[in-house]
Amino acid sequence: MAIEDESLDQRRQRFEATALPMLATLYSGALRMTRNPTDAEDLLQETYLKAFAAFHQFEPGTNLKAWLYRILTNTYINDYRRRHREPEMVSGDEGDGFSLFERIASEGSEGVSPEEVLLRQIPEDEVRAALDSLPDQFRMAVLLADVEGFSYKEIAEIMDTSIGTVMSRLHRGRRGMQRSLWEFAKKRGLVGDHEEWKAPR
Repeated sequence: MAIEDESLDQRRQRFEATALPMLATLYSGALRMTRNPTDAEDLLQETYLKAFAAFHQFEPGTNLKAWLYRILTNTYINDYRRRHREPEMVSGDEGDGFSLFERIASEGSEGVSPEEVLLRQIPEDEVRAALDSLPDQFRMAVLLADVEGFSYKEIAEIMDTSIGTVMSRLHRGRRGMQRSLWEFAKKRGLVGDHEEWKAPR
C-alpha cells in the first residue's frame, strides 16, 4: 500500500513502530540542546507532535534519525532558543557522550598525541562548559557531528545549509572548544605558559 493511501490508524502504528523507539536518543539530543530537563521534555513532545503530523512525508528506507533530528533542531532554533532560559545543571548520567574532545584532539594523528594525553585530564564538566560557551550555530554543529555522529551531508540537511557551511562551523566550533580547554589547562598548571596552543586541523 502506498503511504498516501494509508489510514490514520495505519500511520499511527507505523509511527509507533519506527519513531517511538528513538525517544531516548532524541531526549538525549534535546537535553544537550536545551541544557534543561524540563525544556528538553517540552522540546521532545513538540518534536514528536510535529513528526507525527508530517509522517506521511517521511520516505521509508531513508534515515529516520536524521529526519527526526531535523525537526528537533528546527523546533529548538525556532522556539526554545529564543526563551534564553537559565540552564539547569545536568548530571553526568544525563549528559553522556561528552568524551568527544578526545576524538577531536586525536583527529588526523596516529597513536596518542601529547595533546590527547593532556586533554584526558580535563574533567567532562569543563568540556561541557566549553561546548556550552560556543555560539549556537557552532555548538549545534559540534553536537551533531561529534556527539550524535552525523555526517557532513546529514548535518547540512538537518541544519538546512550547505556542506561547506557545516565544515566551517564545525572547524570554528572545535577551535573554540580547544582554545577554552587549553586556557583551563594552563590555569590548572597542566601545561606551562611557554607551551603554544595549537588549533585543531
